[in-house]
Amino acid sequence: MYMDGRCLYFQKPLLESGTLGTKCNTQMVIPHLTENYGASRDPPEKQAPMCTVHSFPHNIDHCLTWARSEFEGILEKTPDEVNKFLANPSEYASAMKAAGDAQARDLLERVIDCLDRDKCDTFQDCVTWARLRFEDYFSDRVKQLTYTFPEDAVTSGGAPFWSAPKRFPQPLQFSTRDASHVDFIMAASILRAETFGIPPPDWAKSLRKLAEAIDEVVVPDFVPKKGVNIVTDEKATSLSTASIDDAVVINELVAKLEECAKRLPPGYHMNAIQFEKDDDTNFHIDLIAGLANMRARNYGIPEVDKLKAKFIAGRIIPAIATSTALATGLVCLELYKVLSGGHKVESYRNTFANLSLPLFSMAEPVPPKVIRHGDMSWTVWDRWAITGNITLRELLQWLKDKGLNAYSISCGNSLLYNSLFPRHRDRMDKKMVDLAQDVTKLEVPSYRRHVDVVVACEDDEDNDIDIPLISIYFR
Repeated sequence: MYMDGRCLYFQKPLLESGTLGTKCNTQMVIPHLTENYGASRDPPEKQAPMCTVHSFPHNIDHCLTWARSEFEGILEKTPDEVNKFLANPSEYASAMKAAGDAQARDLLERVIDCLDRDKCDTFQDCVTWARLRFEDYFSDRVKQLTYTFPEDAVTSGGAPFWSAPKRFPQPLQFSTRDASHVDFIMAASILRAETFGIPPPDWAKSLRKLAEAIDEVVVPDFVPKKGVNIVTDEKATSLSTASIDDAVVINELVAKLEECAKRLPPGYHMNAIQFEKDDDTNFHIDLIAGLANMRARNYGIPEVDKLKAKFIAGRIIPAIATSTALATGLVCLELYKVLSGGHKVESYRNTFANLSLPLFSMAEPVPPKVIRHGDMSWTVWDRWAITGNITLRELLQWLKDKGLNAYSISCGNSLLYNSLFPRHRDRMDKKMVDLAQDVTKLEVPSYRRHVDVVVACEDDEDNDIDIPLISIYFR
């Protein structure tokens, strides 16, 4: 999108192409002849419903999607939240109170867990955390789910609740004799230690010694809870359930968080871990594969090896030389037309191909959308130029003469004028270039002859009108 914006600004052609496995596409973006690249968007990728991923997976993709989500939540997002709080506790607390919703409550609970109940000071603490996580993920949650929805449960319509594609899960019994269980603990504890800045000891990668450390962990017995709300609506976008008491709970959590902060040493912080699939020694794929395979084992889904997990969780699509060569050749054919010049839009072609079918589809590029106002018309490629260092009042009048009422004028990220702000009326007689320099705090380079402003306008009937970029030439 950045390149599209630059090509629009400098009126340059953009020959875009891409490949996805056996598929390839090319799109020609020619100034004033075709729409720009950003004028159309690809449809969003179809994703599994949130309740399916979190409670009712039925294929390994669901398990890996959940594993990736848990990895990012525990090792990246939560440490980031902790650091945000520690950087400015009062501001963070105010923001959470202002939000006052279920999401803010969940964030506070995670931060408190990291700094209080689940805080790790030694590597043994990290092993304990990992072992309890295993019990929570693959035993307790499954037991709670099957307690809430027993195998003979029925829906409100009388149909079996656990009908296809749902799979009735079975809890896992942890055993240090199962290498996959110990491997999960190893990856989870080492990465947990990294977030707390704890160097792993030499025995951390020894299955025998790690098993001895795991045996020291006391795992509490599971007690099912009544009235637990498990999301089953496939259209739900969040697993957090709102409550009328959220604001009260948030105030209590903020107070508890402030108490936790008092017990921390000065300069304390956590290390957020970003997922990196290409380093086989960092335990990232080990943890994601472990999470996904243990969950698959819960639901009787075939497990995958680490390479397959890397492909799916890392969203890797193999590049095929044939597709790349085809896209390159098609773009080169269009490049000849661009270099020779003088062609109409009918001469260019956008292409979509799928070599596995095979399918080859060519079409003329779509012309740019024409905006009309009165007797004027323009497209996204046009620009209005004004000569002379005019004042803000003169610019507003220049637009008024065209039947356009400007209510907002900006330069870069700075707002130069807004009709709703009374103080901005004092700027009416300022030169536009001087006003832009005063507000943006930037000097116009000596080689630059103009400044660009973006103006939001409406017509006399209060309908918004998208107008071109306005360039004011003052030199």
